[in-house]
Amino acid sequence: MDVALKFFDVNTVAFTIIGYHMSYIEFLGTIFYLWSVWLIARRQMLTWPVGIISVILYLFLFYQIRLYSDALEQLYYLGASVYGWWYWKRDSGQVGQTSQEKICLSTPGLRLAWGAGTLVLAVLLSMVVSRLHLIVPAIFTEPASFPFLDALTTVMSFTAMFLMARKYLESWIYWIIVDLIGTGLYFVKGVKFLSLLYLILLGIAIKGWVDWRNCMKKQ
Repeated sequence: MDVALKFFDVNTVAFTIIGYHMSYIEFLGTIFYLWSVWLIARRQMLTWPVGIISVILYLFLFYQIRLYSDALEQLYYLGASVYGWWYWKRDSGQVGQTSQEKICLSTPGLRLAWGAGTLVLAVLLSMVVSRLHLIVPAIFTEPASFPFLDALTTVMSFTAMFLMARKYLESWIYWIIVDLIGTGLYFVKGVKFLSLLYLILLGIAIKGWVDWRNCMKKQ
């Protein structure tokens, strides 16, 4: 048990690179997350089980560095990943296959509704997150860092994850914005490898949007 707990501790260093101490949990979580995004850009079913592993690792990581919105976000990702796995599996059947579910584009009115709803929920969540250390001090022992940006990326990720599970092209726009914010936020918080990951994810998100758009045109 002690060995397992030590592995999930963000202070347990796996290796040091250019003066940066890399923990096991950050390194493996990053590798699995990057792999899952690479797979989903190619509409591969394997993205869901790989993503579930990264979700569990990141849940422990974000809690320890006090990004509470991001930690709670992982619980949503877990449920959304199970749903996405089921939804995509309806037409593919096998984990290693490419999903044949058609990519779609929502109406302007629906896009406006998604955007407005995301912003309102982000404001409300940031108000709650900024007071978590007062509401539940036994669990959240210190004030949250960057509560609004943390909440905004969390809610945008919720929206993006749902849209992606349903094969909406707009999901990539949300991911692009999340990756831009995440690159700076994680750099400031000192998890620089995770910041580098988000920079790489930004490139993958742009490529994913282009690929999905081209695929939709071919449909």
